[in-house]
Amino acid sequence: MAEGTNRFLGDSPLRVLLKLVVVSVIVGYAMSFFGWYPYDIFRTVQRFLLNLWYNGFDALGRVGDYLLLGGVIVIPAFIIIRLLSYRR
Repeated sequence: MAEGTNRFLGDSPLRVLLKLVVVSVIVGYAMSFFGWYPYDIFRTVQRFLLNLWYNGFDALGRVGDYLLLGGVIVIPAFIIIRLLSYRR
């Protein structure tokens, strides 16, 4: 059982715990130095996803507008061309 745990963790559990503590302190210091906090990172990701969601649908709405604007010209032109070629 201990061999499987060591293989899964990559080392003994105590050494892995010690490494994680050291890396956590270093990363925590760096984040504090730059003024980054977990809540701010979460809020930034949340705002990014919400903006992507809303702007994505806005872009689809614009595509729909372009489709309607183009259709006003293309559909009647298509019908006229088909009627003119039907007589031949």
